[in-house]
Amino acid sequence: MPSIIRPSSAQTTRRLLVLAAAIFAVVIAYAQMAIGWGQTPAEFSADSDATLRVAGYAFSIWGIIYLGLLIYAVRQALPQTGESRLIHRFGWPSLLAFLGIGWWIVASAFDWEWGTVVLIFGSLLALLVPMLMEAGTIRTLDRSDRDRLMVIWPLALLAGWLTVASPVNLLTVLTGNGTLPESPSPEVWALIAVVIVAGVALLVTARLRTMAYPLPVAWGLLGVFVAELERGRELVAYGALSAAVAVLVGAVILTFRLRRGVERPT
Repeated sequence: MPSIIRPSSAQTTRRLLVLAAAIFAVVIAYAQMAIGWGQTPAEFSADSDATLRVAGYAFSIWGIIYLGLLIYAVRQALPQTGESRLIHRFGWPSLLAFLGIGWWIVASAFDWEWGTVVLIFGSLLALLVPMLMEAGTIRTLDRSDRDRLMVIWPLALLAGWLTVASPVNLLTVLTGNGTLPESPSPEVWALIAVVIVAGVALLVTARLRTMAYPLPVAWGLLGVFVAELERGRELVAYGALSAAVAVLVGAVILTFRLRRGVERPT
């Protein structure tokens, strides 16, 4: 999909705001780690992760996600980049998502537990809703299309990771506050979360047919497998491993074997 429409002054302003939000999200994360104010995200997650845990190494995916977000934001802010349909459609939603993940760092640092829940789910929905609404357009993009590579891939990577992180965040807060119902058991709650994450991943992938979204979901589920196996909860661990495999296999089939037909952007 070529980008040929020059952005208006209002669209240029929006693009610069998106760039500023992306820089904010990246800088606040690394500044928190460098300066050490408040809790780190890892400390916040580990504080009440008795119900569902993700191995620490899995969070290294943020480096790739942040790089993708900067590529997306810088590219769409360049004056020679036209106002394509997807750049236009994802402009404001991406800004909200970037602000959301940035302020999540602040909320977790100061242990604003329910604030983290609102911010992480809000950021996820800000991306998923327009993605699903534009699924038909996304499916028509050539695999080498710049909007696919520099709009959909960065934003879908973020959305995929947030699909795993959001329920983990919620369970962490509920566990820490003692508000998670005692029945069923914590292991069952963990398995329910794993099944929901895998189900959402496959449903969204069936609509988008891009590997950018399910890959971080599978990565996160593998992180659950490693963490839960280490502490001897084999049922949850192998449930997460099965879910990761199902997401990967299902995503490959949905992305590469379904016929694209004669769909056109609407």
